[in-house]
Amino acid sequence: MKVRIKKGRFAEFSCELAVVNYFEDCQDLLGMAAQINEKSVGLIEDLLKAGDFQGKLYQISLLYTRGNLPARRILILGLGKSHEFNMDKLRGAYAKAAQHIRSLGLKGFAVSTDMGLPERDVQYVTEAIVEGVLLGLYQFTPFKTVDRDKIKDVEEFTIVEEKEKILTAIRSAAGTARTIADAVCYARDLVSTPGNELTPTDLSNKAREIAMKRRRIKVKVLDVGDMKELGMNALLGVSRGSHEPAKFIILEYSGGSKTDPPLALVGKGLTFDSGGISIKPSEKMDEMKSDMAGGAAVMGTIRAAADLGLPVNLVGLIPATENLPGGGAYKPGDILKSLSGKTIEVINTDAEGRIILADALTYAGRFKPAAIIDLATLTGACIVALGEHVIGMMGNDDKMKERIRQAGEKTGERVWELPLWEEYQELIKSDVADYKNAGGRPAGTITAAVFLSKFVDKYPWVHLDIAGPAWQSKESPYIPKGASGVGVRLLIELLRRWTNIKGD
Repeated sequence: MKVRIKKGRFAEFSCELAVVNYFEDCQDLLGMAAQINEKSVGLIEDLLKAGDFQGKLYQISLLYTRGNLPARRILILGLGKSHEFNMDKLRGAYAKAAQHIRSLGLKGFAVSTDMGLPERDVQYVTEAIVEGVLLGLYQFTPFKTVDRDKIKDVEEFTIVEEKEKILTAIRSAAGTARTIADAVCYARDLVSTPGNELTPTDLSNKAREIAMKRRRIKVKVLDVGDMKELGMNALLGVSRGSHEPAKFIILEYSGGSKTDPPLALVGKGLTFDSGGISIKPSEKMDEMKSDMAGGAAVMGTIRAAADLGLPVNLVGLIPATENLPGGGAYKPGDILKSLSGKTIEVINTDAEGRIILADALTYAGRFKPAAIIDLATLTGACIVALGEHVIGMMGNDDKMKERIRQAGEKTGERVWELPLWEEYQELIKSDVADYKNAGGRPAGTITAAVFLSKFVDKYPWVHLDIAGPAWQSKESPYIPKGASGVGVRLLIELLRRWTNIKGD
């Protein structure tokens, strides 16, 4: 989809449809809505006086201009109460507007960033609008063959601005938002792709493509032989039941100074998880193709960081495997010796994510990182605790956690912290090994994070359990049913502030 930026007067711009905004609690029309109303001889004002439109959040009304304007249609979009307004609601509103426009079969539309807000906010407004439109129009259709010609899509939208000074800011912000939204959609595609089409080998090839098409990114993929030589027996233990060989993906982005330590991003990469010998119920097992959403988020983030030219150094580590109950599969009661040398008693083979992450977190220490952030669809307990819309956050560094919390509030990918108190340590102690991989039903999300903490050494570390928001049971304004691509926007927002983090 094309995002065009054009200089001109919005009320005089010729297009199939123009979008204007209205706040529920405003007495007067603001910004371009006022100009459009004047040019259309009170068309919007008549709608409001009739009581057919109140401006409630995501409310939409379509008006036909009948030649009174160069635009053939006006879509008036409700933004809710002005005192409750934020950029995430704007993002959602434009997603809903774009979806409605697509349902009409239109190929393009025009918008203005002038909605009565201060000009200094134009960057944030532009980014929210562009992200909302692109994320809201996302569809996963590569495997659709029947009636493919009936799939509707919008081909372009245009941001129209008259002032040259603002136009420069809009162009920059729209480009940034486009890059971020593309990375989110890339992650969504990876998560949505079924396990037979996205094996660990396929995922490693996707990583190679990212590096091949971009400067300052290099990739290395460890195969089974490499991992055996290193002693990654935790990751290899999980992979034993599958005929698909495990891979360990290493992506490095060098955007900062050579002397700057990298930020290590670790993403769980289970391309399919049956639970292994501790097999999952068959209901919704098909959704377990999404168990590599952490790895997808890491790949999307590094791709976006490179495309944006962010001045940071990153290393992305993705342990990739399947977890299946084959004849050679690891079993409850097995003991695995991890890369760190610490031993793990397997209590439940469906608690495999933390096992493969143990080796990845240990490997991250080889880069002497400034900090480590891992993302994983780790525990169903996190969904029970926080639902589908919130990321569980735990870690050992308060400053990093606060920065991530702030980034989450800005992007709408919100986090909620759970404690890692000393009392939880006892729950993962093993009688026959150093640790056991499951601490029972109580505090399941916390004990999983406590387990991970044993493998991060001395480095600042934050664990993000994305089990809830990674796969949605129903759509929301700019997030489809299914894969959300969660984590990419959160991490990119964090990285855009990373220079300040280093200066603290």
